Amino acid sequence: MSVKLAVIYYSTYGTNHQMASIANDAAKAAGAEVRLLKAAETVPQEIVASVEGWKATADKTAAIPVATPADMEWADAFLFSAPTRFGVQSSQMRAFIDTLGGVWAKGGLANKAISAMTSAQNAHGGQEQTLMSFYASAIHWGCIIAAPGYTDPAIFKTGGNPYGYSHTQGQPFIDDDKASIGHQVRRLVQVAAKLKA
Repeated sequence: MSVKLAVIYYSTYGTNHQMASIANDAAKAAGAEVRLLKAAETVPQEIVASVEGWKATADKTAAIPVATPADMEWADAFLFSAPTRFGVQSSQMRAFIDTLGGVWAKGGLANKAISAMTSAQNAHGGQEQTLMSFYASAIHWGCIIAAPGYTDPAIFKTGGNPYGYSHTQGQPFIDDDKASIGHQVRRLVQVAAKLKA
Protein backbone atom coordinates (compact mmCIF):
# COMPACT_ATOMS: atom_id res chain seq x y z
CA MET A 1 0.00 0.00 0.00
CA SER A 2 1.86 3.08 -1.24
CA VAL A 3 1.83 6.47 0.42
CA LYS A 4 -0.10 9.18 -1.42
CA LEU A 5 1.96 12.37 -1.29
CA ALA A 6 0.87 15.86 -2.33
CA VAL A 7 3.87 18.05 -3.20
CA ILE A 8 2.46 21.57 -3.17
CA TYR A 9 4.61 24.54 -4.10
CA TYR A 10 4.51 28.17 -5.08
CA SER A 11 7.33 29.64 -7.16
CA THR A 12 7.84 33.14 -8.51
CA TYR A 13 11.15 32.72 -10.33
CA GLY A 14 11.44 28.93 -10.46
CA THR A 15 13.47 28.02 -7.36
CA ASN A 16 10.65 26.32 -5.46
CA HIS A 17 9.35 24.69 -8.63
CA GLN A 18 12.77 23.11 -9.08
CA MET A 19 12.84 22.02 -5.42
CA ALA A 20 9.37 20.51 -5.74
CA SER A 21 10.37 18.71 -8.95
CA ILE A 22 13.42 17.18 -7.24
CA ALA A 23 11.16 16.12 -4.36
CA ASN A 24 8.59 14.70 -6.77
CA ASP A 25 11.22 12.47 -8.39
CA ALA A 26 12.64 11.37 -5.03
CA ALA A 27 9.19 10.50 -3.70
CA LYS A 28 8.38 8.39 -6.75
CA ALA A 29 11.73 6.62 -6.37
CA ALA A 30 10.74 5.90 -2.75
CA GLY A 31 7.53 4.23 -3.96
CA ALA A 32 5.04 7.00 -3.26
CA GLU A 33 2.11 7.96 -5.46
CA VAL A 34 2.70 11.66 -6.02
CA ARG A 35 0.69 14.67 -7.12
CA LEU A 36 2.87 17.66 -8.03
CA LEU A 37 0.67 20.72 -7.52
CA LYS A 38 1.04 24.47 -7.36
CA ALA A 39 -0.68 27.11 -5.29
CA ALA A 40 -2.78 29.39 -7.46
CA GLU A 41 -1.35 32.74 -8.48
CA THR A 42 -3.12 35.61 -6.73
CA VAL A 43 -1.25 38.48 -8.36
CA PRO A 44 -2.98 40.05 -11.39
CA GLN A 45 -1.74 38.54 -14.67
CA GLU A 46 -0.71 41.93 -16.05
CA ILE A 47 1.75 42.31 -13.17
CA VAL A 48 3.13 38.77 -13.64
CA ALA A 49 3.47 39.42 -17.38
CA SER A 50 5.41 42.63 -16.73
CA VAL A 51 8.26 40.81 -14.92
CA GLU A 52 10.32 38.67 -17.29
CA GLY A 53 11.43 35.97 -14.81
CA TRP A 54 8.01 35.70 -13.20
CA LYS A 55 6.28 35.36 -16.56
CA ALA A 56 8.82 32.75 -17.69
CA THR A 57 8.10 30.61 -14.61
CA ALA A 58 4.34 30.99 -15.05
CA ASP A 59 4.60 29.93 -18.69
CA LYS A 60 6.91 27.00 -17.93
CA THR A 61 4.62 25.63 -15.21
CA ALA A 62 1.25 26.41 -16.81
CA ALA A 63 0.36 22.71 -17.19
CA ILE A 64 0.92 21.85 -13.53
CA PRO A 65 -2.44 21.47 -11.75
CA VAL A 66 -3.50 23.97 -9.09
CA ALA A 67 -3.80 22.46 -5.61
CA THR A 68 -7.29 22.08 -4.12
CA PRO A 69 -8.70 21.02 -0.76
CA ALA A 70 -9.65 17.72 -2.43
CA ASP A 71 -5.96 17.02 -3.04
CA MET A 72 -5.34 17.45 0.67
CA GLU A 73 -8.08 14.95 1.49
CA TRP A 74 -6.63 12.49 -1.05
CA ALA A 75 -3.10 12.64 0.34
CA ASP A 76 -1.61 10.69 3.22
CA ALA A 77 1.22 13.23 3.48
CA PHE A 78 2.09 16.75 2.40
CA LEU A 79 5.33 18.41 1.31
CA PHE A 80 5.04 22.18 1.00
CA SER A 81 7.58 24.43 -0.71
CA ALA A 82 7.31 28.20 -0.98
CA PRO A 83 9.58 31.24 -0.78
CA THR A 84 9.81 33.24 2.39
CA ARG A 85 8.10 36.61 2.57
CA PHE A 86 9.06 38.51 5.71
CA GLY A 87 9.49 35.28 7.68
CA VAL A 88 6.32 33.52 6.54
CA GLN A 89 5.10 31.81 3.37
CA SER A 90 4.42 33.77 0.21
CA SER A 91 0.91 35.19 0.09
CA GLN A 92 -0.06 32.76 -2.68
CA MET A 93 0.71 29.77 -0.47
CA ARG A 94 -0.98 31.41 2.50
CA ALA A 95 -4.08 31.97 0.35
CA PHE A 96 -4.18 28.26 -0.46
CA ILE A 97 -3.78 27.32 3.20
CA ASP A 98 -6.64 29.66 4.02
CA THR A 99 -8.97 27.60 1.77
CA LEU A 100 -8.54 24.51 3.95
CA GLY A 101 -10.89 25.41 6.81
CA GLY A 102 -13.62 23.06 5.62
CA VAL A 103 -11.30 20.07 5.27
CA TRP A 104 -9.68 20.84 8.62
CA ALA A 105 -13.07 21.21 10.38
CA LYS A 106 -14.06 17.67 9.45
CA GLY A 107 -10.69 16.20 10.44
CA GLY A 108 -9.48 15.66 6.87
CA LEU A 109 -5.94 16.84 7.62
CA ALA A 110 -5.40 15.19 10.99
CA ASN A 111 -2.82 12.46 11.58
CA LYS A 112 -1.14 13.00 8.22
CA ALA A 113 2.61 13.58 7.91
CA ILE A 114 3.88 16.97 6.77
CA SER A 115 7.22 18.53 5.89
CA ALA A 116 8.21 21.84 4.30
CA MET A 117 10.93 23.56 2.26
CA THR A 118 11.62 27.20 1.46
CA SER A 119 13.98 29.67 -0.18
CA ALA A 120 15.10 33.29 0.07
CA GLN A 121 17.47 35.62 -1.76
CA ASN A 122 20.07 35.39 0.99
CA ALA A 123 21.20 32.79 3.48
CA HIS A 124 19.55 34.49 6.45
CA GLY A 125 16.36 35.74 4.83
CA GLY A 126 13.90 34.14 7.24
CA GLN A 127 14.00 30.54 6.06
CA GLU A 128 13.80 28.85 9.46
CA GLN A 129 10.97 31.12 10.58
CA THR A 130 9.09 30.42 7.34
CA LEU A 131 9.36 26.68 7.92
CA MET A 132 8.11 27.10 11.47
CA SER A 133 5.15 29.09 10.14
CA PHE A 134 4.20 26.11 7.96
CA TYR A 135 4.42 23.86 10.99
CA ALA A 136 2.29 26.22 13.10
CA SER A 137 -0.56 25.68 10.64
CA ALA A 138 0.14 21.94 10.61
CA ILE A 139 -0.17 21.78 14.39
CA HIS A 140 -3.60 23.37 14.17
CA TRP A 141 -4.56 20.75 11.58
CA GLY A 142 -3.38 17.87 13.77
CA CYS A 143 -0.65 16.82 11.35
CA ILE A 144 2.47 14.93 12.37
CA ILE A 145 5.56 16.99 11.53
CA ALA A 146 8.27 15.00 9.76
CA ALA A 147 11.09 17.52 9.56
CA PRO A 148 14.47 16.14 8.47
CA GLY A 149 16.20 16.95 11.74
CA TYR A 150 19.85 15.96 11.87
CA THR A 151 19.14 12.43 10.67
CA ASP A 152 21.47 12.26 7.66
CA PRO A 153 24.91 13.69 6.79
CA ALA A 154 23.34 15.41 3.75
CA ILE A 155 21.69 17.94 6.08
CA PHE A 156 25.08 19.27 7.21
CA LYS A 157 26.29 19.69 3.63
CA THR A 158 23.49 22.12 2.74
CA GLY A 159 23.54 24.57 5.62
CA GLY A 160 22.40 22.33 8.45
CA ASN A 161 18.73 23.34 8.59
CA PRO A 162 16.89 20.69 10.66
CA TYR A 163 13.46 22.20 9.98
CA GLY A 164 13.49 21.53 6.24
CA TYR A 165 15.56 22.14 3.15
CA SER A 166 16.15 25.80 2.28
CA HIS A 167 17.81 27.22 -0.80
CA THR A 168 19.39 30.55 -1.62
CA GLN A 169 17.59 31.83 -4.71
CA GLY A 170 19.83 32.14 -7.75
CA GLN A 171 22.31 29.49 -6.62
CA PRO A 172 22.60 26.29 -8.69
CA PHE A 173 21.22 23.00 -7.39
CA ILE A 174 24.19 20.72 -6.79
CA ASP A 175 24.22 17.04 -5.83
CA ASP A 176 24.32 17.87 -2.11
CA ASP A 177 21.12 19.90 -2.44
CA LYS A 178 19.39 17.06 -4.27
CA ALA A 179 20.60 14.60 -1.63
CA SER A 180 19.23 16.76 1.18
CA ILE A 181 15.83 17.14 -0.51
CA GLY A 182 15.82 13.42 -1.28
CA HIS A 183 16.49 12.53 2.35
CA GLN A 184 13.75 14.84 3.59
CA VAL A 185 11.24 13.30 1.17
CA ARG A 186 12.19 9.71 2.00
CA ARG A 187 11.85 10.46 5.70
CA LEU A 188 8.41 12.02 5.10
CA VAL A 189 7.27 8.99 3.09
CA GLN A 190 8.58 6.60 5.76
CA VAL A 191 6.76 8.44 8.56
CA ALA A 192 3.58 8.57 6.49
CA ALA A 193 3.79 4.84 5.80
CA LYS A 194 4.04 4.13 9.53
CA LEU A 195 1.06 6.35 10.24
CA LYS A 196 -0.93 4.66 7.49
CA ALA A 197 -0.08 1.10 8.62
